Amino acid sequence: MLYCLVSVCGWSQTVLHSTKKAIANILGKVPDLDLLPMTTNTIPTTAVNPYLDGNFAPVREEITADTLQVIGQLPPELSGMFVRNGPNPQWPPIGKYHWFDGDGMLHGVQISNGKASYRNRYVQTAGWKIEHEAGKAIWSGLLEPPQIDNHHGTYKNVANTALTWHGGQLLALWEGGAPHAIQVPELKTTGEHTYNGKLVSAFTAHPKVDPVTGEMMFFGYSFTPPYLQYSVVSATGELLRTVPIDLPIGVMMHDFAISENYTIFMDLPLTFRPGRMQKGEPLMMFERDRPSRFGIVPRYGDNSNIRWFESPACYVFHTLNAYEEGDEVVLVACRMNSTNVLVTEHTEIDSQGDIPYLHQWRFNLKTGSVREEKLDDVAAEFPRVNENFLGRQTRYGYAGKMANSIVPLFEGVIKYDLSSGQSQTHEFGRGRYGGEAVFAPRPDATAEDEGWLITFVYDEGSATSELIVVNAQDVTGEPVARVLIPQRVPYGFHGAWVTEEQLNWGLGIRN
Repeated sequence: MLYCLVSVCGWSQTVLHSTKKAIANILGKVPDLDLLPMTTNTIPTTAVNPYLDGNFAPVREEITADTLQVIGQLPPELSGMFVRNGPNPQWPPIGKYHWFDGDGMLHGVQISNGKASYRNRYVQTAGWKIEHEAGKAIWSGLLEPPQIDNHHGTYKNVANTALTWHGGQLLALWEGGAPHAIQVPELKTTGEHTYNGKLVSAFTAHPKVDPVTGEMMFFGYSFTPPYLQYSVVSATGELLRTVPIDLPIGVMMHDFAISENYTIFMDLPLTFRPGRMQKGEPLMMFERDRPSRFGIVPRYGDNSNIRWFESPACYVFHTLNAYEEGDEVVLVACRMNSTNVLVTEHTEIDSQGDIPYLHQWRFNLKTGSVREEKLDDVAAEFPRVNENFLGRQTRYGYAGKMANSIVPLFEGVIKYDLSSGQSQTHEFGRGRYGGEAVFAPRPDATAEDEGWLITFVYDEGSATSELIVVNAQDVTGEPVARVLIPQRVPYGFHGAWVTEEQLNWGLGIRN
């Protein structure tokens, strides 16, 4: 059983592009070898690349389709737009292709009055425009040596990982560079969003928006000092502050969490050590003998008042939520024993390393103790909550149930009852695989789970895609609606639900 988590997280592109750039800067040349000798999703050169085949293959057309066929009935209260980001290479790649190399493409389904429309658009980054004008790929990908002679730069911001709504606009994210502002519902790229030039770090693909204050917290990591920078953005979209957080060494940090009063960082032992390269070892490795550290800092704190807690070595790609309870800060996330993100002859392979399970940590701010607990024994990833409760204690959480496959596929959606410890699963059906399920709350809901889980599903038998809408209070039941999409929607990364109010804001309609 091989769970290719490095293939579904949309993160290592940042690390590896930065690695290539750094090597080029340091060495001034590149040895005749692959920087990634083997990864858990490296494709043999003698086989068809599965990330350019089947439903991983790109679609070439950008289309708009109205009045889509609906099986079942779209809830009349469900009004807004589901948008999902993912890689979709504009041109045939140069050399070996990695799934993360693809240009960002947004797939959106707008729902209103029981009807649905679809459109897909590229995120038109600077790199996309250069290649579009050239009519071919200009940049090679992660599995190729860095192009130190490329006068456009050694890598491009592909904006293909995730989305967030904040400050009155939708942002397409890629953690190696600036976000891109997107107009809705047109999905038109406005351009890079640098907070009036105040953005001085990378920008995580998983920023957190406090549903009560409207503030957004984000971070940027690097394998050169400062290894971590932490920022807060006001509800109106002003970047208020950026502070460095000291780490002993650079680490791969894809996600983090917030509670009502704190921000939680994860200093996990997937480290960057340039000295290893001098020994012919990879720059990035998982160090099993190094503990995991969790840093808890007040929202407006800094390096002077962060508190660190240690637990056994592990890796976390995505968090579900965090909250405060008495003297404790509680974190819920998908935990793995280790990660085989870079497998080389120097790496001790853990066959169970990349299998994620939902876990909980309790950090006692009074005593300094840490309690870690496994919450479920079913492999799952891409955890989500009703984001109206982000940073507060929730009873429910949701995650994709991972299929037994050599490529990253989700065969269902798990609903966790964190109070009882029970779970229920919505199965997509035989030969049907989906993506991250996003929670769309019912307007004026009185219960936390009153709403719908929305995701794209691909039927490998009929080679067709659809958007499914599942009643979150009846996850084992049939979808309340299946919206048939007139073209294939490739497997991708993360999505967002844009409410009707937010769409109106984007259209300039103010109540």
